[in-house]
Amino acid sequence: MATIKGILILSPFFSPNIGGVESHLDDLVYELNRHKIKSFVLTYSPLTTNTPYLSKERRGLCNIIRFPWFGFQLFPRLEKYPLFEFIYLTPYLFLRSFIWLISNQEKISIIHSQGLNAAFMGNILAYIFNKKHLCSTHAVYENVSGISEKITKHILSHCHKILCLSKASIEQLKKWGVNEQKISLYRYWINLKNFIPSKKSDIFKILFVGRLIAKKGIRVILKTASLLPDRQFIIVGNGPLEDEVKIFSTKHKNIEFLGGIEYSQLPNIYQKASLFCIASQYPEGFGRVLMEAVASGLPVIGSNMGAIPEALDKSVSILFKPRTKNFVTHIKSLTQNKNIYNNLQKNCRPYAQKKFSNKNFNTFLTTYQKLQDKDQS
Repeated sequence: MATIKGILILSPFFSPNIGGVESHLDDLVYELNRHKIKSFVLTYSPLTTNTPYLSKERRGLCNIIRFPWFGFQLFPRLEKYPLFEFIYLTPYLFLRSFIWLISNQEKISIIHSQGLNAAFMGNILAYIFNKKHLCSTHAVYENVSGISEKITKHILSHCHKILCLSKASIEQLKKWGVNEQKISLYRYWINLKNFIPSKKSDIFKILFVGRLIAKKGIRVILKTASLLPDRQFIIVGNGPLEDEVKIFSTKHKNIEFLGGIEYSQLPNIYQKASLFCIASQYPEGFGRVLMEAVASGLPVIGSNMGAIPEALDKSVSILFKPRTKNFVTHIKSLTQNKNIYNNLQKNCRPYAQKKFSNKNFNTFLTTYQKLQDKDQS
């Protein structure tokens, strides 16, 4: 078994941009370092998080290059327009990656793309430079049909290997006709030493963490809070609806709006809460915040869409259609019936230890090794 030569991680989004994918990639780099595997990240400057960044950064055996790019908060507005999103995210990162590979191709054996736009780039770069190409998907693709379905299938079919975050995603790709022999399941993981339970205060606090966009259900959370003025809510996140959330929170004293915070501060926020809400109005790919919440001892209530039911079972969550009336009903029930809440809460930490540990990285390790072995055979 040969030593893995080097991994090129190709992604439009990377920390200090804040998001579930970005946090996952930080974890991936950490594990690659821990296993003494060299890696390189080619990405953009933060596109949705207003924060300082380093154009070049070294983390152990990982070299990160962030190419300055324009259009802060433009990406969320383009998500409904795939062609414009593609033009915005893809050509420039492809060009810079191509130039980088001309002089650095001998340092890597595998291109690991993150998402569909990166997969398009990865296919071409892998062909030109004779590399193996692995694509990780992070979502169940929404509203894909007709020509967009054919394009998506074409891009993914040309990858050497595809890792899907959920069974729902796998079934979607198989339905489209992507070769199921190329597809495998993977799971996110979290640092269970950072996200740990703490003794809860007597004040029952309800937490939401996520991008402040309509499809994440932030307006549902705001409406729920307005109908439950005697319950305390904490909201963490940033995005296009940040001003709306800020104004709403000033009018409702039971809402504490913290805005976007550093990822390193999140564990402390989870420890201050008693219950976590996810209100996604679309099929979530998995939901990293769910893992963080459960590891921190917080039962979860909320959306039953996408892969969320794969991430959580009834021992730690109550899932339903993400509507205001359902949130109100279940929050009242859990705060009035402590037995139900306590049963959910006591299961959280063991559940996280079983499902969300860094053992999930083994899927990547095995996949990298198989791809490199094929390349050398």
